[in-house]
Amino acid sequence: MSVASVRRAARESVSGLPREFWWLWTTTLINRLGIFVSIFLTLYLTVDQGYSASYAGLVAALHGLGSVVSSLGAGVMTDRLGRRPTLLIAQTSNALSVALLAFVQGQVAIASVAFLVGMASNASRPAVQAMMADIVPAADRVRAFSLNYWAINLGYALSSVAAGLIAQYSYRAGFLIEAAMTLVCALVVFVKLPESRPTAAPASAKDLTAGTPPVSLGTVLRDGRFMGVVGLSFLLAVIFLQSSVALPVAMSRSGFSTSDYGLTMAVNGVLIVALQIPVTRFIEHRDPRRLLIASALLAGYGMALTAFAGSVALFMLTVAVWTLAEIVNSPTQMGLVVRLSPVEGRGRYQGMFTLSWSAAALLAPLTSGWVIDTFGPRTLWAGCAAVGTVAALGYWLLMRGLPSEGRTTAPAVREETSPASA
Repeated sequence: MSVASVRRAARESVSGLPREFWWLWTTTLINRLGIFVSIFLTLYLTVDQGYSASYAGLVAALHGLGSVVSSLGAGVMTDRLGRRPTLLIAQTSNALSVALLAFVQGQVAIASVAFLVGMASNASRPAVQAMMADIVPAADRVRAFSLNYWAINLGYALSSVAAGLIAQYSYRAGFLIEAAMTLVCALVVFVKLPESRPTAAPASAKDLTAGTPPVSLGTVLRDGRFMGVVGLSFLLAVIFLQSSVALPVAMSRSGFSTSDYGLTMAVNGVLIVALQIPVTRFIEHRDPRRLLIASALLAGYGMALTAFAGSVALFMLTVAVWTLAEIVNSPTQMGLVVRLSPVEGRGRYQGMFTLSWSAAALLAPLTSGWVIDTFGPRTLWAGCAAVGTVAALGYWLLMRGLPSEGRTTAPAVREETSPASA
């Protein structure tokens, strides 16, 4: 491929998206560049503060519980208050709570603040995703979600290296840097991003007599197809999270060092940064049903291949397989979520979808550790293959009634007939 064709492909990948999207994308990149707490919270508590591993695990669980709680609450705020106010509240609260965590002392106080950090750090996600769906045309949403996911992983990869160097100097400095960069995100939102929440049209007499109910959390829970997508997202999240839960344990038991694990996991970040945009160009106009089914199978069986890995190179190969599943699944599934969400209920729907990952982050460490201790790691890897198969079958069943090429038309129908926000 010539240099000119590469430049043309890169230009086409980023062209045509609204200016507001790029400001929102910028906040995502800044936020992930400054991430510190989620990476080094356990080491901060055990190495710097001298607490036990069990206490550090409890604090990490409370941090995850905060994310679970805020998923639904932030979704409701996104619909009721608007995308912009929710982002400002979430990012300001996150900055303040992270800064507080740098100075607070005592087991109860640290655990309480960690819970607040978990709530605040996750609260912006439904608003970001809803705003992105608001401002990006339906035909470009898969590409937009892919670019945003690319920014998340690029920022995380760079911040992981920087955070490690900062931690050698001062954990407190890492917390304060994250707080400052989160405030920068809030400033960008305040200065550059207008409110994007669609204005609900006045209800007609026909609407009033029909008694169309407003969108509520109950509406989301009764939406069987969408809740099926949430359930499938939970299954895939459980698979993907084994990379940070079960994989390091399995490699350690096989005699590999922490540096071997770090080198293995580096494949994930490198491939996402290198392949996310070109792969999205390849899949953008393809049947989402086939893509989701294929990604579920790649995730499950790619993680299951870990059972046969006996060298760092083979571990890296397994990571490459399920990373490809991650690259395909993330933007495709986000496009499906928007497609199934009524406009005035996007915040609640995105909040419920975010809950699938938060719940998986809370459950995966508990179940994976129990399976490894009770039945051994090979049983866990076989279970990943089974879960991936169930998820693939679930996508096939859920999407049978959707037109294969309705990505640009289906959302418009849903938007035109969506009820008013609660």
